[in-house]
This record gives sequence, C-alpha cells and structure tokens, in this order.
Amino acid sequence: MKVKSVLGRGVGALLSEDNLTESGEEKFFYCDIDKIEPNPDQPRKHFDKDKLQMLADSIAEKGVIQPLLVTPGKGNRYHLIAGERRLRAAKLAGQEEVPVVVMESDSEGKNLELALIENIQRHDLNPIEEAMAYMRLINDFELTQEMVAKKVGRQRSTITNVLRLLNLPDYLQDDVASGIISEGHARVLLRIKDNDQLLQELRGRIIKEELSVRETERLCRQQKATPPKQKAQVKSKAGELPSSYCRAMTTQLTNHLNTKVRIIQNGERGKLELEYYSSDDLDRLITVLTG
Repeated sequence: MKVKSVLGRGVGALLSEDNLTESGEEKFFYCDIDKIEPNPDQPRKHFDKDKLQMLADSIAEKGVIQPLLVTPGKGNRYHLIAGERRLRAAKLAGQEEVPVVVMESDSEGKNLELALIENIQRHDLNPIEEAMAYMRLINDFELTQEMVAKKVGRQRSTITNVLRLLNLPDYLQDDVASGIISEGHARVLLRIKDNDQLLQELRGRIIKEELSVRETERLCRQQKATPPKQKAQVKSKAGELPSSYCRAMTTQLTNHLNTKVRIIQNGERGKLELEYYSSDDLDRLITVLTG
C-alpha cells in the first residue's frame, strides 16, 4: 500500500510528529470506504441534506481533498475519528476509496477528545452541538473553560456564552439546533428563561412574526419592565371550572406540548385552543397528541 503525503492544515493540528513527514506534511493512503466504521461518539447530530449533497457533488468532481482521521481497528478495519461529513458525502457520491490519515492513539478517551476538537475547529456543529461538545470536554476530561478555549482556539468568553445555551428548555435547544430560531434570539431568551409562559410567548412571536434579534430584545425589555397586572376577580358562571384549576391545567398542557394553550369556558361547555407557528410545528403537535 503506497503512502502519499499532502498538506492538510485542519487535521494536521491534531496529529503528533509521528504522523508527519520530514517536511511537515501528513502521511496518508487511500482506504476502502467500506472498511471505515463511523464514530459512535460523533458530536455532530444534524447533517443538512442539501449541504451534504453539495459536498457530494464537489467530491464527485474533485475527490476528497481533506483526508479523514482514523485509528486502526480489528480485521484490517479502521475507526473514524474525524471527518464523518466527508465520509457520508463520499458514500453519497459513489466513491469507493477515501484518503485517510492513520493515527496511533493510546486510548478511546483520546479519540473522543480529538473528534470533539476537530468538529469544533471545522465549524461543523450547530450552536447546541458545539455547547454539548464543550460540556463533554469539561466533564469527561476534567478541563476548565480556559483549557477548552486554548484547545479549540476560542476566547474563553465565547466558550462561556455558548455553554449558557444549555440552560434553555429542551424545546428551545431543539429550535436552535434545527435553525428555527437563531443563536442570537436564544441569547435574548436566556434573560427570561425562568418565566416559561413569557418564554413561549416570545418564541411564538419570533417564529410567527419573523422578529429580528433587536426586535426580540426590545420586546424582552418591555415585558420585564411592565409590572404584572392585577387580575380582577370575576364571578364564575354556573357550571364553570374554577379559574385556579384552569390555570393549572393550562400550565400543565403548555409544558407538555411546548406551545401556547388556552381554555375558554362558556358555562359547562368550552373549548381548548392550541397555537402552532408553522406547518412543521403543527406536525409536531399532532404527533405528540396522537402518540
């Protein structure tokens, strides 16, 4: 098997001197694509189909320019450490071989650390995946935020701000990961993370009215500056449920469905209103309701 060498700055930053030639270039060879096993600890969970197809088209024309990083496995197979997006695109493009750099790693933990750092440095992660990658580096490898910042080439303040996104409710983290709302919107919503009702109201308006980050900030300031109105005591009609019970049920449904819920009473009768903010959100609600 002939070993070639190329200059690959992204992967090169992760390799030891043993994996470099005298000129500082990486050693690589072309490996059968079926012999490479994906990394189960891959921090990237979302792969944009359109962007993956664009990469596949580029690979079909020019090949894989940046080698994949792997470690030896059993039976002449290899474990992927970094480059899953390139691997998926190469398969999509019908490639039979891809260039790989084989790295002798002394532990599975080191492999995970390299995979996390490589993905972060290549900007392949959405903000939530990036935050979870930072958290894994901190928790699994007992690193400080300062140490993580040095390893991935970021400012410490950047690490801190991205990690704060994990303080949002799960449904908002999903919104950020899927691009329904931006990281900038999420940072604004962090200011009211303890007020779930207001959080959901602003989330709904961001999606429905396509608010900018600046408009969201203005609304957030207005909501926080406005004191809550004292609700007048209204005598219930005959047969109506107590208002305290309706509020409790509304809160429970809101938390379960992750959308705004209203109970409208008319004597013993009434109706339940659920808000949705897009066709995808409607599909989500129907899936939750029907199981």
